Parts: sequence; C-alpha cells; structure tokens
Amino acid sequence: MKVEITPLDKLPQDRGVRVKVGDHRIAMFRIGEDVYAIGDVCSHAEASLAEGEVFDGSVECPRHGSEFDLETGVPSSLPATAPVPTYDVSVEGGTVYLSLEDQ
Repeated sequence: MKVEITPLDKLPQDRGVRVKVGDHRIAMFRIGEDVYAIGDVCSHAEASLAEGEVFDGSVECPRHGSEFDLETGVPSSLPATAPVPTYDVSVEGGTVYLSLEDQ
C-alpha cells in the first residue's frame, strides 16, 4: 500500500516528524533531498524517535541516547539492542510517499 504523506518542501530539514498511518507510528526525516522513515517508538524505552537529534545518518533517542541508523533501523549504541522497523519512501513530483506492506 502506497500512501501520500506530504509535499517534500513541507518536511523540515535535519529533524523528525511523526506521522501515523493506520496502526503505524512512523518517524520521518529529511536530510538534503533524501527522506527516511523508521518506526517512531524506540525499541528500548518507547520514546518518540521523531523527537530525537539527527546527525550522521542516525537519530538519537531523546530518553536514553541510543542511536538508530535511519536506513536500517539498527541501533548502534546501547541501551537499545533491537532494531526499529524501516519503511520505503519515494518522492514523486515533489510529493513524499510511504510504502507499507499490505495488512
């Protein structure tokens, strides 16, 4: 299922935005012209990753500092050890789309 999210120019640079699509809480990040989408809930402490600081292709959980890779969802630092889901994103005609597996 492909879902229209927002015009690309409405996504802020270098910080997260939380979106909800069905039962999915998703954190979206724009870095330059690239857009990433990962599960919004930290796998360690259920904090919102959309509220975390973005740097070097990762987002830092605002609660305990675990860093998650924006491409893979894999944590690169403790205390988190489990990855968060990632979602396919495309930009078509200046609009951001998110692809979700059909339920």
